[in-house]
Amino acid sequence: MSEIPAKGAESEDPSGGARPGSGGILGAGAPAADPMWQSSPPGSMYDYIKVASFSIGPDGLVDQWSLRAEQVFGIAAEQAVGMDPIATFVHPDRRERGQRKMAEILDGREWTGVIPFRTPDADGTLGGDALAEVYVMPTRTEDGAKAAVCIVVDVRVLRTIETDLAASQAIFGQSPFGFLLIDREFKVRRANQRFASTFGGTPDDHRGKGVCDYLPRAEAERVSATLRRVLETGDSITDMHVTGYVPGSDERRHWSINLYRVHSGSGRPIGIAWLGTDITARRAAAREAAAARRNLALLNEAGARIGNSLDLETTARELLDVVVPGFCDLATVDLYQGLLAGDETPPGLADGSAELRRVAFASAVADVPLAGATTSVPVGAVHHYPFNSHGAQALRTARPRSVPPEEGGLVQSTLAVPMVAHDTVVGLVQFSRTKGSEPFGDRDRDLAVELAARAAVCIDNARLYRREHERALILQRSLLPPGDPIASGLDIACRYLPGNASTGRPSEVGGDWFDVIELPGHRTALVVGDVMGRGLRAAVAMGELRTAVRTLALLDLEPAEVLSQLDEIARGLGAPGGVQQATRAARRPREADLSEVYLATCVYAVYDSVTRRCTFANAGHLPPVLVEPGEAALMLDVPPGMPLGVGGEPFEEVEVELPEGALLALYTDGLVESRDHPLDEGLQAFVGALTDPSRPLEDVCDHVLNTLDTHHGEDDIALLMARVQGLPAESVGDWTLPREPRSVGRAREYARGQLLSWDLEPLVDTTELLVSELVTNALRYGEGDIRLRLLLDRTLVCEVWDSGLVQPRRRRARDTDEGGRGLQLVGLLSAAWGSRRTPRGKTVWFELPLPDGENGPVDPAEALLSLF
Repeated sequence: MSEIPAKGAESEDPSGGARPGSGGILGAGAPAADPMWQSSPPGSMYDYIKVASFSIGPDGLVDQWSLRAEQVFGIAAEQAVGMDPIATFVHPDRRERGQRKMAEILDGREWTGVIPFRTPDADGTLGGDALAEVYVMPTRTEDGAKAAVCIVVDVRVLRTIETDLAASQAIFGQSPFGFLLIDREFKVRRANQRFASTFGGTPDDHRGKGVCDYLPRAEAERVSATLRRVLETGDSITDMHVTGYVPGSDERRHWSINLYRVHSGSGRPIGIAWLGTDITARRAAAREAAAARRNLALLNEAGARIGNSLDLETTARELLDVVVPGFCDLATVDLYQGLLAGDETPPGLADGSAELRRVAFASAVADVPLAGATTSVPVGAVHHYPFNSHGAQALRTARPRSVPPEEGGLVQSTLAVPMVAHDTVVGLVQFSRTKGSEPFGDRDRDLAVELAARAAVCIDNARLYRREHERALILQRSLLPPGDPIASGLDIACRYLPGNASTGRPSEVGGDWFDVIELPGHRTALVVGDVMGRGLRAAVAMGELRTAVRTLALLDLEPAEVLSQLDEIARGLGAPGGVQQATRAARRPREADLSEVYLATCVYAVYDSVTRRCTFANAGHLPPVLVEPGEAALMLDVPPGMPLGVGGEPFEEVEVELPEGALLALYTDGLVESRDHPLDEGLQAFVGALTDPSRPLEDVCDHVLNTLDTHHGEDDIALLMARVQGLPAESVGDWTLPREPRSVGRAREYARGQLLSWDLEPLVDTTELLVSELVTNALRYGEGDIRLRLLLDRTLVCEVWDSGLVQPRRRRARDTDEGGRGLQLVGLLSAAWGSRRTPRGKTVWFELPLPDGENGPVDPAEALLSLF
């Protein structure tokens, strides 16, 4: 029997490419040839199984031997033809039975069985034993004689095929994945039950279908191109995501598929294996996880970026900077108008219709307004939501509301979320997404509420801060001198700038202050101080220290003594009891606890307009700056001393004579110090800015502030400038009187003559009477020579000096007393009077206002009568 050749003119390319003329769902060509006449390609199943065949003649001997038989048995055809197959291949112990079987076969019976045989070794000799499955079919020769055809297969190959088929069937049938075998024409040849349970029907119902039967057109084209590439290149595809719909359902499903090329046992490509699993739930879980991560990141960003400014409007803008475009496409923030106006609590009405102001708007999409009644509300405008609007309902119920989109608008989803802080609604924020974005879901709603709540707390904190800040500013400004102070012999200009006034950013109120205090004898106290620390407590401490300074100054103490007393007071400001604590600290200076005090710096100067001498004392403050006419500015060498509140160290005094026209500048460190510039650089810049002291003081102040603008930090700035204008010599009358009774008359004569020379005749009688009283007291109770001095400026001041240390004391005289009414008379006739210590005694003084043509001086006779 001859073997049919395994090759033909129309066989496939050995590389596995499609035969010319083949077709499928991915390509079209000429119709396939008649399958009846197609040759089996190389590497067919027969080649894999290695089927051998031979025929046996009527004599029981081999008469035909195929080439495959030569390969299986290792015996050439020349040797095999004519041999007895039983004697050749069957073991001697089984030959007798084999002969009987052969006789039965030649008698016309078919037989199938397994028999042992010897296989050829590498050298071509028969040696190894094997099993063969034999199929013997009776036949007849041309002349009608009985013969047989034998087909032999190596049992090992069959068992391997059986095992492979069983494993394949188990994997294919029991796989939890949808499993398809797709042929070279990209048609389904086999589907497992898992695939069929998803897409309906039985596995056989899917035979012959293509991917276009399962997927939308665009997706089918993409998958088909991938199948072609896998078949042509042999490259596997893993975790390819495919989207489609299950028959009879509108729900979008997602699958992950793996594709690899399938080969025959001989290595010939025969199709593609498709393993798919439904990942719809996994995709949804991944989206949820991604959304959770995004939301967490958004909350972290909100915590870092919202509430850094303590400003209401800025906080609202910070919220929108976080959510647009990370959470929504556009958003607005409305706050209650009453809250912005500084009311104690937001004026929300029960129906939610209170006025609000649009404080912030942000959009990632051009020309897209919000839906609803707020479409035309610009930033800064005051408006209210209608009673039945979703915005009013959200404000009224303190719960978020979903706002339906306007018909034909670009906004498809809006959330109106009230801003609630400490159970109080402070405003409303609206988040919107435009068409094309995913609508807000429950998770988004929860996130929006959390974002609005965080911003609301920051806004409420900013509201409370603004309230406290305004109160502190009111307190601070109420304690500063109103307008430009007036002083004898000085031209004064001053500036006070709260921290960050130039940048517009809010900051805590500081403890800077300045003061100008008029003292007796046409003297003036100039004070500049700075309480360390910020906030309302610092402002209160500043107010207490300023009040204490004014009180101590009116006692006419020396500058160093003023600072010493102020130091004791400062040590008790931080503790409960305030001044009472300071009094205890003064008694036990070493027992004061520095943790309970406010430290402050202060420079205190007393200027005498008659002598043009100024005495300075410094408590840890920056040095004064002096500019003499025609000279460069310089910092006065005033010992700095310790700050107020430290205690234990005495303060030194420095006396400087100021020439006419000289400029004196006192200031706080906010003018010359900042984070970006060292103190020395700022001081040099300040000294350099004082180049033309002859200009008007207001212009000098402005020039200094503009020049040092880059040196300003976040601290408050206090600047006090004074130009020296000494009292002219012709405005001073000064006499020394011996200690004798007739000095009283001389004093009256000197006073009368001086007043007449000043054209102050209306004041002559009153002045003579009061001078007589003071000189008489000096003779009676004082010591040493007596000095009389008259000073004319905005008022008339009379001073009587002596060397006695006993201070005069005003008392009420009884009706029967002959004396004791002198100081009462001085108090009745003068505008003010007093007594102060001097380095060599004391000075008693009184002050009379200058006549203005309408209100003349008090009649001395009437004053005398009122005492009795």
